[in-house]
Amino acid sequence: MNHYQEIIRQGLWKNNPGLVQLLGLCPLLAVTSSLTNALGLGLATMLVLLCTNTVVSLIRNYVPNEIRIPVFVMVIASVVTVIELLMHAFLYNLYQALGIFIPLIVTNCIVIGRAEAYASKNAVLPAAFDGLMMGTGFALVLCTLGAIREVIGAGTLFAGADLLLGDWAKVLTIHLYQADHQFLLAILPPGAFLVMGFLIAGKNAIDARAAAKAKPAEQKISRARVTQVSAQ
Repeated sequence: MNHYQEIIRQGLWKNNPGLVQLLGLCPLLAVTSSLTNALGLGLATMLVLLCTNTVVSLIRNYVPNEIRIPVFVMVIASVVTVIELLMHAFLYNLYQALGIFIPLIVTNCIVIGRAEAYASKNAVLPAAFDGLMMGTGFALVLCTLGAIREVIGAGTLFAGADLLLGDWAKVLTIHLYQADHQFLLAILPPGAFLVMGFLIAGKNAIDARAAAKAKPAEQKISRARVTQVSAQ
């Protein structure tokens, strides 16, 4: 059980793909102009990681070491193609909003990195759980970034939720304030770089504070001074 707890800690915080490894920055910064887009891409990436890690772990003993990377890429491309076709069929408006960034998941370093570093060396269940946690950690960063940018830039939260969840989800949109004009710095990619920098700085500050609290207090060693030695 401790092993799975460590996988959770690595994926969600200690080795988070977005905040620590800084992988997948292209979709991370380009798509997160709204919470809906961020959640859609985050769920797609998480599903790709889960399926890819599972398949790679299943075939790891049958793939020659010399061709493992091309085989892994082929597996990733197959999974992404299936997910892209499903989104095209059932979430067409969201598919249009995300555009090229759905097929670009194939080139996302997070996916090939986990397949090579973890799934190809571990059993199916831990590999699948690792993919789920890494995908969840990446999705959380996407959603946090998208929510902050949407609130600052447009004054709304979860606008366009119907693109992901259906017409009933229109009621989920929250209007925090009335904005006559969007704050373009937050909506455009430069705003994403700024917000991402603050998120990374915040994580580093939390880690530094936690490390300082965990550091054991230095024990003071009292030394006795010998002034007289009695001879027997």
